[in-house]
Amino acid sequence: MNSVSSLAYVHPEAKLGENVIIEPFAYVDRNTEIGEGTRVMTHATVLYGARIGKNCTIFPHATVAGIPQDLKFRGEDTEAIIGDNTTIRECATVNRGTASKGFTKVGADCLIMAYSHVAHDCVLNDHIILGNATQLAGEVEIDDYAIISGGSLVHQFTRVGAHVMIQGGAKVPKDIPPYVMVGREPIIYVGLNVVGLRRRGFTSERINSIQEIYRYLYQSGFNVTQATERIENELPETDDRNDILEFIRSSSRGIVRGNMEG
Repeated sequence: MNSVSSLAYVHPEAKLGENVIIEPFAYVDRNTEIGEGTRVMTHATVLYGARIGKNCTIFPHATVAGIPQDLKFRGEDTEAIIGDNTTIRECATVNRGTASKGFTKVGADCLIMAYSHVAHDCVLNDHIILGNATQLAGEVEIDDYAIISGGSLVHQFTRVGAHVMIQGGAKVPKDIPPYVMVGREPIIYVGLNVVGLRRRGFTSERINSIQEIYRYLYQSGFNVTQATERIENELPETDDRNDILEFIRSSSRGIVRGNMEG
């Protein structure tokens, strides 16, 4: 059975799964879907186009599916998708998409901390953490298990690879390839995210293999083109190697610099 407060507003066309909790003064608009076991806390706002998964928690004053802050938006019918088991903390905002993609997506098992913003057409995969007051511009893409520490600013169209750790307060104007840590000002590669990889079950052999790839890329004195050619020709083929090379070669913004570069 659902628990919907008489002091909340829930549009009669909203679709609620089983065991949904809607607390006093929450607002749930039409054309919304809220999955089984999700809790929408007091003063939270779920607007037109929201698709919220199972066992999520939307904290007070958070807003899901606000219209994009994009002057090209013309009222098109778009969505904001939230995956299962995701938590959206106080005053965080997830805007819906534009005609570009048609949706904004936050994946499963994510934590969007207080005052964070996920702009139109962003795609966040699973197990991602956005620290307090992190701001994502439009069409940012973030892969699994990335952690964007508090107060970071991520430029539009930027990609962040899997298992990345970004220092708090960072300005991120370039793509961040998988498995690395970045920080300082201006932002640079500072090493492999070894602690995070170990926590997620990466073996020492696998970590060492990834580390060797980034030695070629950031500590050899080669430019990116030279480094990627040598990585492909001189290092054993692995899924990790292929993923890193594909990420770098498909980067439209270019990847973050290393501290040996001028």
